[in-house]
Amino acid sequence: MRNSTPLAVPLIAAAALLVVPGSAAAAPTQSLHTVADLSAERLATADLVAAAKWGTDSPIDDPAREQQVLDAVAAQAEQIGADPAEIRVIFRDQIEANKVVQRGLFQRWTAHPDEAPTTKPDLNVVRQKINRITGALVQSLADTSRKRGTFECRPELTLAAVQIHHEDHLDGLHTRALIRALPSVCRD
Repeated sequence: MRNSTPLAVPLIAAAALLVVPGSAAAAPTQSLHTVADLSAERLATADLVAAAKWGTDSPIDDPAREQQVLDAVAAQAEQIGADPAEIRVIFRDQIEANKVVQRGLFQRWTAHPDEAPTTKPDLNVVRQKINRITGALVQSLADTSRKRGTFECRPELTLAAVQIHHEDHLDGLHTRALIRALPSVCRD
């Protein structure tokens, strides 16, 4: 996930257009930064999922597994008083973003077999990590429900994504996936 790419320029430009100096959006709230950070952390697991699936007949698209994830996040949301339907929509984006990374890695490994993984992570172990991050993300989304319904949400979330892009040195693939993971977080 290392190596900054030219995608950083549009991401930074988007943040610059959305953030007015001196406004409340000039520094993201920790909570929205946490949402973006957990989304990026969840995306990092896509590398492990792709490596586990590479060279097997395990498909990238797994509707049964996706439904399990969506049902689980909706149930967790309901338990903590968040809107289950809203959490499902957000996690649909999270899942699609994860598949962006998997497809991108499969394309890279097909074009450059020398870069393909030589070992396969245990998908059950990887899913435990994903489940831990997912639980934390659902809680963070519940904690930021009010903030996510304000006009400040998009600029703050965009700025948080830019910061994470730089802090984590995301490459173009993971930056595109992070952008794909976040559009439904803000309600406007």
